[in-house]
Amino acid sequence: MSIACCGFGHRVLYRDIKNEMQMIVEYLVEKKGVTVFYTGGMGEFDDLFIKVVRQCKIKKGIQLILVMPYLTQEMQNRKEYYEEQFDEIIIPEICSTAYYKQAITLRNRWMIEQSEFVVAGVCRDFGGAYSALQYAERKGKEIIDAYN
Repeated sequence: MSIACCGFGHRVLYRDIKNEMQMIVEYLVEKKGVTVFYTGGMGEFDDLFIKVVRQCKIKKGIQLILVMPYLTQEMQNRKEYYEEQFDEIIIPEICSTAYYKQAITLRNRWMIEQSEFVVAGVCRDFGGAYSALQYAERKGKEIIDAYN
């Protein structure tokens, strides 16, 4: 059985956390045995998370999976790009009938439920990333804060 991790953060990075992110991802792969990384692919935090996991992926046998709340026109227009960047693209069934804003929350919860670890880039006490972090805490997930 694979060990999974997901990452959540604000749409905007409030400071450079690239070094911290690299150390976290390497730690999760080498010390905790994480082989699957889930990302929502929305915003600067997710972009950095994707970049760091892809760099680690070159050296290790890990998977990077994009979890979308719904199909977008961009995904259809840039299908080759998405297929090159990610090992798999998933739209959880739970999102299929939800209103689009609710679908993002449901997608985030789905990723948390699939994961043992959560990498958090949350420094404000409001917003979607903060809500996802609270949900992960309630679910008893091991959370690693990229800002501290």
